[in-house]
Amino acid sequence: MKKLSRTSIAAYGAGDAANSMIISTANMFVLVYYTDVAGIGAAAAGALLVAARVFNAFTDVAAGRIVDRVDGRRWGKFRPFVMFGFIPLLLSAAVFHVPDVEPGLKLLYAYCTYGLVCLAYSVVNVPYGCLVGAMTQEPRERARLAGARTIGGLSVGATLGFVVAPLLASGGDMQQIFTVMTLVFAVVGSGLYLFTGVACREQIGGSIPKITMRQSVDALKANSPLVVLCISSVLFVTGASATGAAQFFYLRDVLSRVDLFPVMAATQVAITLALAVVMPRIVGRWGKKAIYTAGGCAGGAGGLIVFLAPAEAPWLAVAGIVLAQLSSASVGIVTWALIADTVEYGEWKTGVRVQGINYALLAATRKLGMGFGGGVVAFSLAWGGYSSVLAEQADSALLAIRAAAGLLPAALVFAGAGIMYWYRLTDEKHAELVAGLQGSR
Repeated sequence: MKKLSRTSIAAYGAGDAANSMIISTANMFVLVYYTDVAGIGAAAAGALLVAARVFNAFTDVAAGRIVDRVDGRRWGKFRPFVMFGFIPLLLSAAVFHVPDVEPGLKLLYAYCTYGLVCLAYSVVNVPYGCLVGAMTQEPRERARLAGARTIGGLSVGATLGFVVAPLLASGGDMQQIFTVMTLVFAVVGSGLYLFTGVACREQIGGSIPKITMRQSVDALKANSPLVVLCISSVLFVTGASATGAAQFFYLRDVLSRVDLFPVMAATQVAITLALAVVMPRIVGRWGKKAIYTAGGCAGGAGGLIVFLAPAEAPWLAVAGIVLAQLSSASVGIVTWALIADTVEYGEWKTGVRVQGINYALLAATRKLGMGFGGGVVAFSLAWGGYSSVLAEQADSALLAIRAAAGLLPAALVFAGAGIMYWYRLTDEKHAELVAGLQGSR
């Protein structure tokens, strides 16, 4: 199979940079925006985030079905969808511009705009994720694509941490900051999506042009590795998202060191860049499942440290956050390679290559995890009595922030790593079934 060019790998990474202009911005700041700028209560905002992500899970599955029904012999099954990424980018700008109206209308506006973002994002993001399985079947090449994807997303996360978070902490006009940021992202992100759609070529076609619902259901029933990966993913992403959503509150209110936010962004950049470079070699030696499990255990340990670290020892809390970052980066990189492997497993078991619905299910579980993670933080804040108008939070609120940033994520990530015990599709098994599939074509 033709080796992937550097341009195609860079283009794939550019696509996730555009994705992150939507999803990372929401994960990191939408809760702060809703509570501190729009004036929506923490409990109401938490319910919104959970409801939106549950809805997003269904839109992902619907998008997967649409993709599998597309006859992509001329333009490809996935690339044309990616080029419409400007739509969710524009809707994301609307999310961060809640009008100053009475509370009920504010909440209705928030539900409508966030729901529309979820719908439009699914139609772009599901086909984008499917490109990995369509571009190559080589484990190391898939690891390179996964690494490029992680770097692309990281570049935006770093921008949010280095530039946006300090601006918010400096006491500037938060509404103006979010408005300018989302409009800039809409312009730049649209260009990045276009680059991905043009430069990423699909080399591996489906077993049949269009897949019926019955064929999709049969393929999913036979795909036990996909089921295990999805269950593990929803637990892991819930924990990781809670850590991310609570980090600003944790650094500002617990440690009184919001100046560490850019430092944490820098360590995330360094960790992810290093892992993206070395991950193909690590995958070749240890296998994706071992990396996923070890990364999950590291994240659980980091969460416990974050929860237990005293405010007088910020260096200890930082060590816990770094472990959580290491976990998030390593698991995130190999997840996108693992889901591509389940496509070949399903084809080997049923004779039908189902890509859209496979990725859609994983994406749906991740969206649920993101919503649950944000909800965990929001409900914890409400339980602890957090108030956006207080300069110093009550002890109960500080305990709630600690739990949301460390204890609850640790339990969830440990559980996600443990479930991977039942994931039987090793790299050796995958290589055998790919060889069999190539021989039968």
